[in-house]
Amino acid sequence: MDNKVNSSKIKNIKNENFANGANRGGILGNRIILPEDYTPNNSEDFMNDRQLEFFRQKLTNWKLDLLEEASDTKDNLSTEGLQRPDIADRAQVESDASIQLRTRDRERKLISKIDAALRRIDLKTYGYCEETGEPIGLGRLKARPIASLSVDAQEKHEKMEKIHRDE
Repeated sequence: MDNKVNSSKIKNIKNENFANGANRGGILGNRIILPEDYTPNNSEDFMNDRQLEFFRQKLTNWKLDLLEEASDTKDNLSTEGLQRPDIADRAQVESDASIQLRTRDRERKLISKIDAALRRIDLKTYGYCEETGEPIGLGRLKARPIASLSVDAQEKHEKMEKIHRDE
């Protein structure tokens, strides 16, 4: 799935001012305009407003794509129906429907992780490891924007899971 920021989905809105010229400011009033080719880089302050807006747009677009796919699946399942005269055809349709539903269930869980990442952006804790408080790193966040743990913390977490699973 392509996670590029699609400017047609999320509108960038200019900084808005009151009639008297005062800047609206605040959490809801300040909107960041990102250049079309903007990509966060290590020469900037980590998780500055532009980087947070970049990841907000990336996550929001990803969520919109997943919701659109879920809607398409729902439409396909309701229009296809499972009634087929041939038992082999019916089995194939049921198998395809089962695969689609499992995929949508995984995506539903992914959407909750996207929502959690968007909440962390709002709280300005996005990009920092939930266990250590250290920066996660732009490379990891670009590859996995829902990451909430640094690589080291994730490795420890996975080792602990493996230990407890093997017991």
